[in-house]
Amino acid sequence: MQDRNLYEYAVIRVVPRVEREEFVNVGIILFCKKSRFIKVLFELNVEKIQCLCSEIDIVQLELNLLSFQKIGEGDKNGGPIASMEVPERFRWLTAVRSSVIQTSRPHPGLSNDLEKTITRLFEELVL
Repeated sequence: MQDRNLYEYAVIRVVPRVEREEFVNVGIILFCKKSRFIKVLFELNVEKIQCLCSEIDIVQLELNLLSFQKIGEGDKNGGPIASMEVPERFRWLTAVRSSVIQTSRPHPGLSNDLEKTITRLFEELVL
């Protein structure tokens, strides 16, 4: 029987007008300390986002989300935060912030297959 891994995930949200607190789910961050696993998936539904704010800079938004992904992957182009240990990167990515890109509070779960789990969460909560 395969080991079940305790994981945490957070939903990445785009909040185009922070003062209105309306958001669109655009991604998932999944982290497992035991497996030293962290992955960021995102997809922008431009039409949905522009319904909340037609003047949002989609190009800049995508660049910022790519930075999230680079930090998660530990990419050397992700800046100093990307060089931190996996748990610290997850905590930084999920820190409370009042900006256009925010995350939900982390939620726990158990998984036999972290790749399948992030795909399932992404399909359920984002797509």
